[in-house]
Amino acid sequence: MSGVRRLGARWRRRRPLRTRLAVAASAAVALVAVGVCAAAFFVIRYELLHQLDLSLTQSATRVIQENRGEGPQTVAGECRYLSAPACAQIVPADPAADPDAAYLLPVSTPVREVAAGTRAPYYSNVTRFGQPLRMLTTPFGDGRALQVALRADPVEKGVRQAAVLLAAVGGAGVLLAGLLGYAVSRTGLAPVARLTSTAERIAATRDPRHRIELPPGPPGRQDEVTRLAASFNTMLGELEQSVSSQRRLVGDASHELRTPLTALRTNAELLARGDRLTPAQRERASGALGRGIREVTGLVNDLIELARDEEPLPLLEEVRIAEVAEHTVAVARTHWPRTPFLLEAGAGAAEAVRPGVPARLARLLTNLLDNAAKFSPPGTPVEVGLTAHDDGLELTVRDHGPGIPAEDVPYVFDRFYRAEAARALPGSGLGLAMARQIARAHGAELTAGAAPGGGALFTLTFGAQGPPGGSHAP
Repeated sequence: MSGVRRLGARWRRRRPLRTRLAVAASAAVALVAVGVCAAAFFVIRYELLHQLDLSLTQSATRVIQENRGEGPQTVAGECRYLSAPACAQIVPADPAADPDAAYLLPVSTPVREVAAGTRAPYYSNVTRFGQPLRMLTTPFGDGRALQVALRADPVEKGVRQAAVLLAAVGGAGVLLAGLLGYAVSRTGLAPVARLTSTAERIAATRDPRHRIELPPGPPGRQDEVTRLAASFNTMLGELEQSVSSQRRLVGDASHELRTPLTALRTNAELLARGDRLTPAQRERASGALGRGIREVTGLVNDLIELARDEEPLPLLEEVRIAEVAEHTVAVARTHWPRTPFLLEAGAGAAEAVRPGVPARLARLLTNLLDNAAKFSPPGTPVEVGLTAHDDGLELTVRDHGPGIPAEDVPYVFDRFYRAEAARALPGSGLGLAMARQIARAHGAELTAGAAPGGGALFTLTFGAQGPPGGSHAP
């Protein structure tokens, strides 16, 4: 038995899904068709025999009524013809009481037992006159039994005809089941075939812009295969967006690196001819080379961090947001001595904590403060506010610079995006993109907009709870 199962498993592995589904559907329909035909055959056979047995019972009742009190004898013997009445004979329990004339129907021990009352009436099949007969043996009374027989060949012929007809119907059902199974497998797996073709096309062309055509209809009424195709299309959309984002990142990075690398090469070539330079020129070239190296190093480090969709997952700890804000504001004051930084923490905000990584949160706030100081006119303050609400914690950074044009607001967090007013200022355009990535990794949301009275306003909102359990903190 295990060998048969292994053979079946090997066959299933070597056959495509369409063939297996067609065979399974065909087998199921064929099994039902054969089962129905077999059940119909047994019902027809039972009904035909039952009608013949009813005729024998009626004949026996009539013979008993017409020959009550008669002794052992052959009552009627014309059953060899189809239109003749039933053959009938009366048989005693004691063989010594048999008549001199031979019986027409066979007399066996069970017949004597019925006559003696030790056996119940029964039906049997016998052959006489070269024809099959159906015989009933029933008590006649006073130690006698009555045997009644009718020709059974019409019933047997009807049973054979029903068997042939039902076999033909069953065979046609099996053939139809095969055709239906093939049609079902072809129709049911059509979306899977399209999905497979699309996947193969993407693998060959490496182009995730292909999509699977979906049948019309509301999403809630789609079948499982259509939902699978829709999910595959969604996955292709995400893949296309990821590939486009990576290509854009590589293109933007190469564009941003070209200028500082050119400057580095120029300064390096200039220092290589240091014997032709004055000490002041060498010092300026050396300083420019050092600044260029720091700029490129910072840009590369930022690119490495932004290239990751999810930041690494160190151990989290409960971070007091107010302390991180105080630290980053103090550092910003040393970096931007001409810009006043004002920090104000509302009631309850000083004690508010959130799970996270202090260094990454400090990097987020530093990027926001550097961005605000870069756009603030000398002497105008950068205002940092921290407030606690019932539904979360909110940190704001506001400057009094030119603000963010309405058409630039949707793009300020994109990698390498720099508005017209910012292209002459230092920076790579990665700071705000990195800030949003760190915020989302901590379960917070960072938004930008125009501040009342002018300037830009960045709002960092933490939820009432920490980052979700399934999110990746930095």
